[in-house]
Amino acid sequence: MTRENIELGNVTPHNIKQLKRLNSVVFPVSYNDKFYKDVLEAGELAKLAYYNDIVVGAVCCRIDTSEKTRRLYIMTLGCLYPYRRLGIGTLMVQHVLNYVEQDGDFDSIFLHVQVNNEGAIDFYKKFGFEIVETKEHYYKRIEPADAHVLQKTIRKKGQTNGIIE
Repeated sequence: MTRENIELGNVTPHNIKQLKRLNSVVFPVSYNDKFYKDVLEAGELAKLAYYNDIVVGAVCCRIDTSEKTRRLYIMTLGCLYPYRRLGIGTLMVQHVLNYVEQDGDFDSIFLHVQVNNEGAIDFYKKFGFEIVETKEHYYKRIEPADAHVLQKTIRKKGQTNGIIE
């Protein structure tokens, strides 16, 4: 019996095509060249997930500083269907949570999920994410076009590094 080995690795120019292929299989939307160019410069905010040295998932984030807050936006987090429920998604979310904790200066983490994707919604709720908004017609060319905004609050408004002002 072989023991599974799950680990995260960097996205590089040498493996970016694997990320593109993975995203084309996992997500109902396609991402443009700028998305992948930004991912290559994202460092710890973009990771490939390996299961026994095979790319089976990925997480890609960016820092969002709109609305006078500093938030981490999970652009994509996905895993190939046969490899779901093995802890790979949890490892990727944990990586994001660790990054935010080590940084110490984020107000929240957020992402968009198609309204009918109950599996993803339930998955993120396990980590303390909540539906905070529903955006109508968020997606182009897919149905349903509406998306929930899921958010995990890290720091309450008016709070700086654990101290309420």
